[in-house]
Amino acid sequence: MSEPRTGGRRRLLTGVAWAALLLALCLCGSGTAGELSKAPGGVAAKGRSPAHGLPPAHDPLPGAGPQTDPKALAIKAIGLKAPIEGHGLDPLGGVEPPPYERANSVAWYKDGPQPGSAGAAVLVGHVDTDRALAVFAGLSVVKVGQHISVARQDGSVAEFVIEDIAVVANDQFDAEKVYGAREPDRAELRLITCGGSYDKARRAYSANVVVSAYLTGATPAKQPPSPVAGEEDDDEDEAEAEDDSGQA
Repeated sequence: MSEPRTGGRRRLLTGVAWAALLLALCLCGSGTAGELSKAPGGVAAKGRSPAHGLPPAHDPLPGAGPQTDPKALAIKAIGLKAPIEGHGLDPLGGVEPPPYERANSVAWYKDGPQPGSAGAAVLVGHVDTDRALAVFAGLSVVKVGQHISVARQDGSVAEFVIEDIAVVANDQFDAEKVYGAREPDRAELRLITCGGSYDKARRAYSANVVVSAYLTGATPAKQPPSPVAGEEDDDEDEAEAEDDSGQA
């Protein structure tokens, strides 16, 4: 059962749970996504946040229950558009990713922050299946400064900018460092999929691609148009006329 949100955050995953998540995500792939480079130390950063050049962070968005849960993810630079599903923990203690039948969907860890709320919201997805590439097949080629948008159930859109892309080796995984918020009171986003080399015998990847982004803007939900002055009176007159016509 989920705990209520407090300041945009719920309970955090433990390191053991994250390790289970990584194992669940990176087993049973096909290796069709190709191999990513890995630097000594287990992390290959394709681009670090520069001292300048990226936009300032936007204040976290208010969370208001299910109506502000994420609905869809878009990364225009790689042509990605995908529905988002809320997932909890599986029996092994890891976040349950979308099933392979829905490999083009993204899983949001629903017991953590909502995308746009304070803290680091986590979205996970498959890189491939035994038959084809999956939703996050192109995640390793995104670049610092590119935009990510998350549409929310109420029609609002949270806009993020990528500040870092890294390949993190499974045997050097640090849950707090990878998934913890980098700046206090900032709304952040983590996109995670499999990466590194693929072991055909074990049917497992050696690492994970971790894309880090932060909130830079928001588009509010569209409000229904206000009635033109006089229309309300006309509607009331029509309703009264209908009532009168039904009287004996």
